[in-house]
Amino acid sequence: MADSIVSPTQEMQDVALSIVGLDLNWDLARDLAYRLAAQDNEDPMLVSWFDVSTGKFSPSCCKCQIQDGAAWEVYGKNHGGRYRISVNDDTYVFIYT
Repeated sequence: MADSIVSPTQEMQDVALSIVGLDLNWDLARDLAYRLAAQDNEDPMLVSWFDVSTGKFSPSCCKCQIQDGAAWEVYGKNHGGRYRISVNDDTYVFIYT
């Protein structure tokens, strides 16, 4: 169990996923990203996300840029994010533990 604990200074792994030929929406993108994260972690948790088509993100209380990234992304990095999963060139981005 201790192997799944990530220190805030540990680098996240960037994962790029390209989906062609399916009607991609947020739910499908999230489910695919979860399955990728679950390959290394039995029960991954979605820490933060961004949907470029709607401009929505979570946590939504983050309303500014912090250092070199969006606040939701910095939040994900600093709250145990192990994987930054980009679907279709950042159309959807999910940060999972």
